[in-house]
Amino acid sequence: MFPEGSFRGFDIRLESPGIAVITFNQPERLNGLAQPIKRDLLEVIAQAQMDDRVRVLLFTGSGRAFCAGDDITGRPLPEGRALVPDIYPGHREPIGTYEGLRVLSQTLNTAIRNLDKLTIAAINGVAIQSGLSLALACDFRLASTEARLGSATLRFGLLPDEGGHALLVQLIGLAKTIDFLMRRRIVGAAEALDLGLVHEVCAPDQLLDHAMALARELAEGPQVAMRLLKRSLYLAAESTWAHALEDIAARTAISDHHPDAHEGVAAFRERRQPRFNAWLEGR
Repeated sequence: MFPEGSFRGFDIRLESPGIAVITFNQPERLNGLAQPIKRDLLEVIAQAQMDDRVRVLLFTGSGRAFCAGDDITGRPLPEGRALVPDIYPGHREPIGTYEGLRVLSQTLNTAIRNLDKLTIAAINGVAIQSGLSLALACDFRLASTEARLGSATLRFGLLPDEGGHALLVQLIGLAKTIDFLMRRRIVGAAEALDLGLVHEVCAPDQLLDHAMALARELAEGPQVAMRLLKRSLYLAAESTWAHALEDIAARTAISDHHPDAHEGVAAFRERRQPRFNAWLEGR
């Protein structure tokens, strides 16, 4: 059962028609992430993948930050329910750092990217380091005019180790990524839009409304075809022409024979709006 309520580091609510809103809830920490929070988020994503009530995930933050990266202050974990047991935190020796990245930090962004269901980041404020990587892993990014995006790891002599470097290369190209990371740039929403880091910029008081409108649009679309298309698009970005064609052909053999496709064709012929997702709604 998909979890709802308040947890350590984030709140979850499920809104019709199947929009899971995940709000980072530690504004006094700038919504910084700790490894147990990432582990809980991994469980949320696994539950979202398997629960038919969830169609779209929307991430946002409280206060003046979306997520300002990992919480490196050493403070105790925030209060709140845990979804999974804690494990050894890693990062205390070289192999522990490697294992922590591979099992928790990188795995979180991989899970968001690999989720069949569509994801939105509503970037309300600063999105730095792991917060930036998490936003870049989402399919859509909307930013408040008060948002600021950057890696900033080199300011501490650290690396962007959670996959953000690769996501940046895919989104804005190698040359711009080198400039962005090596010069430790933190950009405002308008420049982020020009660079191609976000899809839309909104006034702060309109951000969540715009994000929810997008989420509803996506949630009301033909879910099977959209999820198959999402996987094909990401695969095509890393494939040869032949592999991309083979992949979309195999997925089309599923989507063409789904009831949503029958409904889409019937609605076109009858000059009406299609009513997709009968399989989700018990129709």
